Amino acid sequence: MRSYPFASALITGASSGIGEAMARELAGAGVATVIVARREDRLRVIAEAFDAVEVLVADLLTAKGQRAVAKRIGSSSKPIELVVNNAGFGTNGVFAELDVDRLSDEVELNVAALTRLSHAALAAMMPRGRGWLLNVSSVASFQPAPKLAVYAATKAYVTSLTESLHEEARGTGVHVTAVCPGLTRTEFMAVSNTDTYADQFPGFVWTSADQVVRTALADVIANRALSVPGAQYKAMTVAVNMTPRWLRRRVSGLIQRG
Repeated sequence: MRSYPFASALITGASSGIGEAMARELAGAGVATVIVARREDRLRVIAEAFDAVEVLVADLLTAKGQRAVAKRIGSSSKPIELVVNNAGFGTNGVFAELDVDRLSDEVELNVAALTRLSHAALAAMMPRGRGWLLNVSSVASFQPAPKLAVYAATKAYVTSLTESLHEEARGTGVHVTAVCPGLTRTEFMAVSNTDTYADQFPGFVWTSADQVVRTALADVIANRALSVPGAQYKAMTVAVNMTPRWLRRRVSGLIQRG
């Protein structure tokens, strides 16, 4: 069993994928964990497997849901030391042909909800001089992604915001990190209509949810601004940063068409 410097945590999007893996890792290590999602049945399964797991059912696409989670983060009687903003989804397809209401929901969840909850976290943590904020972004945040245009744009926001907050929190005792996973086998693939990626990309490019969780937790504890799980994606981000933007666009477009 690993030990962690934080005694309590709150995780959004905890009913599946990286969020569920994060919840099981922390709860299994004895961290008092609040798990947040819309699907209460899935949250209850996790809660029944561990001690000290609190279920908070909330729809982060709504102002009511966002306020409820922000209020829990800001509780002074039961303080949260680690906040993991994991909830999010993507939409695959040609932008002009997609459902614009779904795209608006994608922006609301990936950007607006994460912003509100990041604010609640830092507003509670910085006066205490202690805390950890982990925002789940994506390697897609580092370059354009035709057919995943809105997803990549929202994750570019998450990465940029988190890097800025990392600097704002410097010297306060609060750690702020964006974790940027690459291809990871989770339910996200079905939700975003990217199941075909399993056949398009070879096995070595994939990471597991558990690998992402372990890397992300190690990096937020170390107070790294960016966390990129997997040697293959660390190398890719270095290459991307050295590549002209026009070439990134062209290569990304060619990969999608392929």
